[in-house]
Amino acid sequence: MEFARLELLIDNKINLIKDKTILILGIGGVGGYTVEALVRSGVGKIIIVDNDRVDITNLNRQIIATQETIGQAKVDVMEERIKSINPDCEVIKIQEFITKENMHLLFKEKIDYVVDACDTVLTKMELIKECLKRKIKFICSMGMGNKLDPTKLEIIDIRKTSYDPLARVIRKMISDEKIKEKILVVCSREVPIKKSSKTIGSTSFVPATAGLLCAAYIINDIVR
Repeated sequence: MEFARLELLIDNKINLIKDKTILILGIGGVGGYTVEALVRSGVGKIIIVDNDRVDITNLNRQIIATQETIGQAKVDVMEERIKSINPDCEVIKIQEFITKENMHLLFKEKIDYVVDACDTVLTKMELIKECLKRKIKFICSMGMGNKLDPTKLEIIDIRKTSYDPLARVIRKMISDEKIKEKILVVCSREVPIKKSSKTIGSTSFVPATAGLLCAAYIINDIVR
């Protein structure tokens, strides 16, 4: 009974979770922990989307990054990890860099939830619009770089965000597009730490916390 401890909290609703299909775009610091938590919560079908391979610089924050997995495709490593946790979980892999032009690749399956954990601003914008058009529930991760305090993360509507440069761009987009629907995001109230380097710094715990919050939002939405 691999989900017995969870069932103590949600009674007989585990089948509601098993019946869901969830797509995660970006299997990095945020997305990897989202997948981990969803699989350990009994989700029946996971669609993982990422074109990258594990790099040595991923070791400080990505759950799939180890010395042994460096150089391997992230979707392959994640699939192996998923199956090692729950062999019954169906995994669909999309090893593509997603843009507006090929976004249709994401929607070949009936999807219940989307988690946007990608780094590309234009892709985030298009994904938000596509999910709204298709009436698919979704949550987006904002910038987790150059931050040290995971306790300042929260799930809020994009219109209530502050300090986050990425969120500012998304806010302008929804204003320009006159989007009225609520856009839920995981965002930090922490002011990003300014450094002279153009390379964005990261921790093991801020992206991980964001990923777990994304998963928590979905599971709670299913069972409540």
